[in-house]
Amino acid sequence: MNALARRTGTVAYVGSRTTAAREGRGNGIEVYDVSARGDAWTHLQTIALDNPTFLATDHDRRFLYAVHGDLDYVSAFRIDPYTGLLGALGRQDTGGRNPAHLAVDPTNRFLVVANHSSGSIASLPLLADGRLGPVRDLLELPGEPGPHRADQTGSRPHHVPFSPDGRFFVVPDKGLDRLFTLTLESDSGKLGLRRSVATREFAGPRHIAFHPRLPYAYTVDELRSTVTAYRWDAREGALEAAQTLPSTAPTATGDSRGGEIAVSPDGRFVYASNRSGAGDSSPGGPGPDTITVFAVDDGTLAPVGRASTEGVRPRFFCLAPDGGRMYVANERSHSVVAFDIDPGTGLPHPNGTVVRTGSPVCVLFG
Repeated sequence: MNALARRTGTVAYVGSRTTAAREGRGNGIEVYDVSARGDAWTHLQTIALDNPTFLATDHDRRFLYAVHGDLDYVSAFRIDPYTGLLGALGRQDTGGRNPAHLAVDPTNRFLVVANHSSGSIASLPLLADGRLGPVRDLLELPGEPGPHRADQTGSRPHHVPFSPDGRFFVVPDKGLDRLFTLTLESDSGKLGLRRSVATREFAGPRHIAFHPRLPYAYTVDELRSTVTAYRWDAREGALEAAQTLPSTAPTATGDSRGGEIAVSPDGRFVYASNRSGAGDSSPGGPGPDTITVFAVDDGTLAPVGRASTEGVRPRFFCLAPDGGRMYVANERSHSVVAFDIDPGTGLPHPNGTVVRTGSPVCVLFG
């Protein structure tokens, strides 16, 4: 598409794995124009990069940032307000290895990054032109590794979402079987460790999602493929485990890894993805890859059912802002599959829209 052409709908940015070490078949960030109904994706642009595995925009949606899995830096891009196309603004070192997730703080002044392999959290200032300044602070997460000999050799932070009121951000640490509550000083970028709570042994908490109204948050636990509901004390930044449920079928006997978790915008349902196979490098199978649906009952959960992701290794999925549609990134079958959400049961149903793209691992709508 010509760079001067205006977009007709919403722009989607798809990050991917690209390197041979991860059997990546992606090219970097793919940019699509998505129709209002979500059923037509028109390719606009390819930004060639190594492993742009998670994406975020600033709160004004003027700039986009990408961490690069297995590497040690984060890239910045300008978003064209008319076309949605990206223009490179440079990159910055994250102060650690294998940055896995990133988030812009509520004041739009800092980016926080989880360095998965080196067990640290970094803060980087956002400059006025969208570029990133050097690391302002770096915090290593303390604790004893869990019992998994391969995946729990040390701290492995994987997610850095801010709480609904923006006072804290919570870091699930897969390697330490622990959730950390951190603070960020919006003037200085200084990071602080407020408190932490242990999970079940061998849980491997990966991602966390807050309820939009109730004082609850939910983790997807990668190593056990479970979902845990936590009571959330917004004043103290404290989490207290209330319930743990299997995300796979109760009768499942094969290996599975939890991937992503989300709460519906109306707060009625919680969704979690399950990746069949042992380990992040597994090709998938032989069991099913699924999205599990839980109904929310005063904060705790009740299982509703499961749906196939119509692909292999669903590392990521996201919901449309109105909760009526879901998009699942199937990393090993190289597809983004669209689902309509049943408003009564919350169950996703494939609607026929399938975007073929190499090794997708993140979808962000601009």
